[in-house]
Amino acid sequence: MPQVPIIMPQLGESIAEATVVDIKVKPGDEVMVDQEIIDVETNKAVMGVTTPCKGKIDKISVQIKETYPVGAVLGYVEASEEDAARFKKTVPEPPKEVVAKEIPGREEQAAVAVRQRDGEGAGRTGGLPVPAAAKGAGFLSPRVRARMAELELTNADLAGIPPTGAGNRVTIKDLESFLRKIENQQTEEASAIRAGVADAMRRSWTRPLATIGSSVCLDGVLQDRQSRDPKPGPALYTVRALALALAENPSAAAKLIGGRVVQSNSIDIGVAVEAEDGIMVPIIRSADKTSLADLTAKYRELVNLARQRRISPDMQAGGTAAVSNFGTFGMEWGTPIPLPDQTLLLGLGAGKKVPSWNEAKKEFVPKTEAQITLSFDHRSIDGGGAGRLLKRVIELLEDPKKL
Repeated sequence: MPQVPIIMPQLGESIAEATVVDIKVKPGDEVMVDQEIIDVETNKAVMGVTTPCKGKIDKISVQIKETYPVGAVLGYVEASEEDAARFKKTVPEPPKEVVAKEIPGREEQAAVAVRQRDGEGAGRTGGLPVPAAAKGAGFLSPRVRARMAELELTNADLAGIPPTGAGNRVTIKDLESFLRKIENQQTEEASAIRAGVADAMRRSWTRPLATIGSSVCLDGVLQDRQSRDPKPGPALYTVRALALALAENPSAAAKLIGGRVVQSNSIDIGVAVEAEDGIMVPIIRSADKTSLADLTAKYRELVNLARQRRISPDMQAGGTAAVSNFGTFGMEWGTPIPLPDQTLLLGLGAGKKVPSWNEAKKEFVPKTEAQITLSFDHRSIDGGGAGRLLKRVIELLEDPKKL
């Protein structure tokens, strides 16, 4: 009698595979159309796979606790000539010219899917390929997720694992092989601060972040600084300029929480400080109401505490924005990531001498210029608002008497 394949169905928009947890029939059993015969588990629920037509189970080609991709052949039903012809017509022919040749493995995956459809293969070795964008840890079986939970791993930890599953997915065998390799390498427990930074960055990256940038002339800042004692660094001028710009337009640092726009009652600005094995961001409260002299004294105190790891959580919480002076490391440009509870992060690059055209003198004159960036949560502020804020910060930095 002709056979009709039992196919792993598409169980959800973002589901690419499922694990067999129960098989309710055996070869020779009579089945009705749409009869649940196999239970499969995804990362969301347990669902049933049904028969495509009435007939007799000829073969079940899967195993309990094994994971199979969407489109895999799970078994066959002996069916009537009419049903076999009907299902043969409904199986789509693979596109011959559409397969993306520039993506390694796509042609091979498509060929495996065709062989499975025609009954030449079964199980984990094939199936319909998932979209090319669904690579790496995008789709994980319940077994992989359970193992990750046991080891406290995140999706980001799987980024370096070479995937061997259909559609470039990480399988449980890939994960276990990766873990065995790690055991043969030198490892040590991450420090509390390193783990804290990693967790904060993972949470921050769940938001739509964007960065804009421009240049700022620091000649005015450097000249003004010479007349002060103690001398504030460029980062503190930037903190003060950002604080004043936000005081003029506090909605620029508002947070979007659910469907509500929440504005802070105080302009509190964080300053990124390098500590041992990580970064700490102590907060300067009411920075718009704090003079440069007081900012300098407060900053020195916070830096000393940070380097001794004596900055308490309360001293790092509640900021609306922060400043990162990556120019300290000689870097000219960067896209720093705001902390999860902050909307904005202003970055300042290293200053360097560049030629600038002087219209009055009709000649090029040297000036000290630095690149300045603004990374922001795009849910809370758009490019236009971010651009106006950055422009105002630049205006204030180039006229330090206003600070």
